Amino acid sequence: MATADARRRLREQPIGATILLTIVGYTLVLGTFLLDVPIYPDLSLEQVNLLTDLIAVNNAIATLLLIAGWYWIRTGEIAKHRLAMIAAFGLILVFLVLYLLKVGGGGTKHFQGPQLVKYAYLLMLAVHILLSIVSVPVVLFALILGLTHTPAELRRTAHARIGRIAAGAWILSLVLGVVTNLMLNHIYGYEFAMVFVPLF
Repeated sequence: MATADARRRLREQPIGATILLTIVGYTLVLGTFLLDVPIYPDLSLEQVNLLTDLIAVNNAIATLLLIAGWYWIRTGEIAKHRLAMIAAFGLILVFLVLYLLKVGGGGTKHFQGPQLVKYAYLLMLAVHILLSIVSVPVVLFALILGLTHTPAELRRTAHARIGRIAAGAWILSLVLGVVTNLMLNHIYGYEFAMVFVPLF
């Protein structure tokens, strides 16, 4: 009964649910960056590197699932599309946990490659971060619509239009994240620094 009630509320208020979930996600990330919250274990550089590589693999798999989901909806395979998109979203939640653990318990790495390459790296990183921020509400809205409506009902919603924008932004963000990860951790060098940004 509670599940049916929650689904009905999501179905009736997809924009409100999207806003609420977006605020929760942004708060978790910003809180980790701006506050010294003692909930994360202290991580060594080796552990940070392991989490970094796990994040890259996780995001590469999520990218493949999104591309497959995009293909399947274009070929009319709705059940496969739905499964791929739900699985990709599940991997994004895994990413969030790994990322918060890495940042909250570890530190950051500063790119140490050649100056021209550094500019390209920073540009790709900036686009990746911007798309990550912007795509959160769009992805959530498309997902909520997809989970609360039948395929026939979805034709009367903005799911297809919003879904194309969400998938495109999400895929580009993930690809740029994997590329910048490879540049930082495996192609060029980095300087490791602990994270703590005091508010006052």
